[in-house]
Amino acid sequence: MREATRGATGGPGDAAQTPPLIGITTYLEPARWGVWVREAALLPVPYVRAVERAGGFPVMVPPTAGLRGVDALVARLDGIVFAGGGDVDPDLYGAGRHHETGPPQPQRDRFELALVRAAIEADLPFLAVCRGMQVLNVARGGSLIQHLPEAVGHEGHAPEFGMIGHHRVQIDPTSALGKIMGDSAEVPTYHHQAVHRLGKGLTPVARADDHVVEGVELQGHRFGLGVQWHPEEGDDRRLFEALVAEAGGR
Repeated sequence: MREATRGATGGPGDAAQTPPLIGITTYLEPARWGVWVREAALLPVPYVRAVERAGGFPVMVPPTAGLRGVDALVARLDGIVFAGGGDVDPDLYGAGRHHETGPPQPQRDRFELALVRAAIEADLPFLAVCRGMQVLNVARGGSLIQHLPEAVGHEGHAPEFGMIGHHRVQIDPTSALGKIMGDSAEVPTYHHQAVHRLGKGLTPVARADDHVVEGVELQGHRFGLGVQWHPEEGDDRRLFEALVAEAGGR
């Protein structure tokens, strides 16, 4: 882990116990609390708990308007989770807008594209979840299927509005993802978009029964995984544990 003594007040034994700092990207949405209705940087708590339970220290990373500090941010983190959220603007991968595609979020898109590129350049361990995997794919020059039910003929990837569903994925057992999770898994799912054209350096390592790409790896990266499902919503901690272990240098 970079700067292993950061925050330590005791001897070497105390420094060794310092948990890795794991950034988690956030939503930027209107929200209500108390008497307030304001724009807020939001993050579903399951992401925070998943990182904590895996032994990391979660740090929320909101989509700031300025990008000049992105490299400095990456230098201070030990790993990062690119969280789920709204649809990536199709203008960013040269496509027209499908009528089912959500409204653009230019500030979040711009920030997360810069952040994932900086993480790749710095060889920072990362896990890209759902939208995060789509951001990764677009950052590498790939494109997206904008509405899966139209492409695959069913709604199994988001079976009930606002509710997490489940389906099985087949995983390449020789891949880094396969070495963590085995050759198949039942996973929590909620998405209506997915990878279409793969970005440069990304290898598909997991697929649903309908052949939709559910997992990718960035070749040559220390730990660069993307999954289309929502591991934070399940009881299987292995992906977060693997991220935190790599971020901690274990």
